[in-house]
Amino acid sequence: MHPTDTLAAPVRLEERAAGGGMRVAVATLDAPKSLHALTLDMIRLLDGALQRWALDPAVACVVLQSSTDKAFCAGGDVRGLRDAILAEPGVVPNPAAQAFFSEEYRLDHRIHTYPKPVLVWGGGIVMGGGLGLMAGASHRVATETTRIAMPEISIGLFPDVGGSWFLPRMPGRAGIFLGLTGAPLNAGDALFTGLADYFILQQDRSSVVDALCEADWQDVADPRLSMDRVLRSFAAPAAALPESEVRSHFDEIQSLTASRALDEVVAAIRGYNGDAPWLQRAARTLAGGSPLSAALAWDLQRRARHLGLADVFRLELTVALRCCAHPDFSEGVRALLVDKDNAPRWQPLAPGAVAQCFVPPWSGHPLADLH
Repeated sequence: MHPTDTLAAPVRLEERAAGGGMRVAVATLDAPKSLHALTLDMIRLLDGALQRWALDPAVACVVLQSSTDKAFCAGGDVRGLRDAILAEPGVVPNPAAQAFFSEEYRLDHRIHTYPKPVLVWGGGIVMGGGLGLMAGASHRVATETTRIAMPEISIGLFPDVGGSWFLPRMPGRAGIFLGLTGAPLNAGDALFTGLADYFILQQDRSSVVDALCEADWQDVADPRLSMDRVLRSFAAPAAALPESEVRSHFDEIQSLTASRALDEVVAAIRGYNGDAPWLQRAARTLAGGSPLSAALAWDLQRRARHLGLADVFRLELTVALRCCAHPDFSEGVRALLVDKDNAPRWQPLAPGAVAQCFVPPWSGHPLADLH
């Protein structure tokens, strides 16, 4: 084991000896007090490491995990973003927000397009920006502790970090339902919706990494197949897999989201009067969420439908920075994470507010070089 960063760093980087003279690169998020919420420093550490490992022929694969079982990553540091925005009111784009979101989306895009196998261990809480790291990986593990959510409806944001790419690719209209409601997902849901590839017990995490180090990576035509074989050998019994809420309520979700009009879909979800607690909670979350967030989640899926991955991230960056300038974002973070009164005072959805969020606030796009 050869640590390449200090123990105090919020991301620990190491390269472990593997079969065939190769190495397994391991990046461990290590900010347990914040449930490993991403800061700009963490994003830069990860992105720099991934760039180095991509160019190193002796690195066979990358493992991305956290230092605790409770959470993989609870999202981005939105409290810090709120502070930066309040410090420079009216500045669009806010420099801190532009740095954070542009570099976060660049990292997410790098994972989607990485030339080597990337395993993300999605045990525990995986929210927002954490799902951005996980969604694009070539190999994604969910465990019995996995709790995934895109809760942006509750903080005046929208399902970003590539959500406009992966939500529409879910079965039926599950993606728009999840984007509007922030409904939580378990491992069964993650497999059903395509957010995870393998179900492995949380207790086997270190054994999986050890097995990857024992594999002979030089004697394979496609290293992704080597990782597949290791992960399949640790597959948990089907009886341990939690029942998928999305699958169980799939027909109901299809019915609730059948209209082509957002206001009718919102009314249908909010008006749900069945006895399924999961759907009841989804209805309450949407009812208490930002009207702007709901409108953006809806419009982004329409606008991004025929875009390539890089264009999706470019579009999301424009919307994210416009969102940061809207009062709902600071108010949503205040209500949920600062004062924790859970009583946000949302702005009424003004005419033209949604369209304004799609107007680029610059002449040259910070992600223009993505392809």
